[in-house]
Amino acid sequence: MKKIILLLVLTFTAFTSTFAQRFAFVDSDYILKHIPEYAAAQKQLAALSDQWQKEVNNRSQEIDRLYKSYEADQVLMTADMKKRREAEISDKEKAVKDFQRQKFGPDGELSKKSGALIKPIQDRLTKAIQTVAEGEDLDMIFDKNSEVIMLYANPRYDKSADVITKLGLKPGVFAK
Repeated sequence: MKKIILLLVLTFTAFTSTFAQRFAFVDSDYILKHIPEYAAAQKQLAALSDQWQKEVNNRSQEIDRLYKSYEADQVLMTADMKKRREAEISDKEKAVKDFQRQKFGPDGELSKKSGALIKPIQDRLTKAIQTVAEGEDLDMIFDKNSEVIMLYANPRYDKSADVITKLGLKPGVFAK
């Protein structure tokens, strides 16, 4: 009987160790703070966004002025003049909406510019994470900041500093 139990324990131990997986995690926000190109890209995108938002605001203010002027002059206008002014205001409103969609929409210029600036950085990050995972024989690396819920993470499994080093940068400059 003891031999059977011992055999079962050894078989179970061998079976579980064969299928044991090694996990680790990274903090992508922490890593990205160490990449100077990322900060520069974020500043550039913020500047573009601010510039385009100012343009939207200016155009909206112009429409407000036109509308107030229309309301003030409405009693003195003929029906034909009213139609023309209403059409002018309507056209300008449509132009503002089109401009917003062109600049800020899902396929807008800001999204395209963001992809052009951020994608190479993300590719470098992904390659560095893959290199760390392969070098340390890890099966999976989670991102602490993604949609995956991580209720607890032992700091010894945090590979963020290793990824920063693999990117050729110095960890520890920014606090977590």
